[in-house]
Amino acid sequence: MISTPSTGSQSDPELPPAQPPSAQPDPPQTPEQALAELYAGNRRFVTGTPRHPNQDVGHRTAVAGEQHPFAVIVGCSDSRLAAEIIFDRGLGDLFVVRTAGHTTGPEVLGSVEYAVTVLGTPLVVVLGHDSCGAVQAAATAVSTGARPPGHLGAVVDAVVPSLRRAAAQGVDDPARIIDIHIAQTVEELLGNSAVLAAEVAAGRCTVVGMSYQLAAGEVRTVAAAPAAG
Repeated sequence: MISTPSTGSQSDPELPPAQPPSAQPDPPQTPEQALAELYAGNRRFVTGTPRHPNQDVGHRTAVAGEQHPFAVIVGCSDSRLAAEIIFDRGLGDLFVVRTAGHTTGPEVLGSVEYAVTVLGTPLVVVLGHDSCGAVQAAATAVSTGARPPGHLGAVVDAVVPSLRRAAAQGVDDPARIIDIHIAQTVEELLGNSAVLAAEVAAGRCTVVGMSYQLAAGEVRTVAAAPAAG
């Protein structure tokens, strides 16, 4: 029988009072500032000097009523690709949408549009990575002609166009194929969301594709749709 931990015993230690939010710089307001903040956080992560900003009790309380994320991360679901960790960010900083192979569908597009138009987020990042299982599964499906069963087949179907694009360009290097898939996702976001494309055209938002190296922990930009100047 599983016992329920006590929540009201006199022997339980009292929780410390909530602290006021620690002083943090104002969140980035432009695509350029947001991108610079992500790169700065990733550098801290890579060098083992994270600051863990916006993770204290006071900040948790402060953002409970509203959120103002400065970047949308459309990332792969891979368990090693936790955006708040690799960019050294905290609560309320990033609006994260994750699917296998960072594939995009109506729900993903709607989530991105909400962040950009309702929350005013100035940067959208497509975050892929090396050794992506979704890309590998799609490559296997193309080479064997066998589509995976169940809903995994839908993931593979969404990735296959990137592989065909790579093949048309004569690209067979796995790292370059990943870059092509990231760039393809950036194009799909803009091509399938008139709302997002309008925000980019108006100069209020930038869409960037980044590739993450699992072992090194570093990100690099491989594609971008810059805000209109």
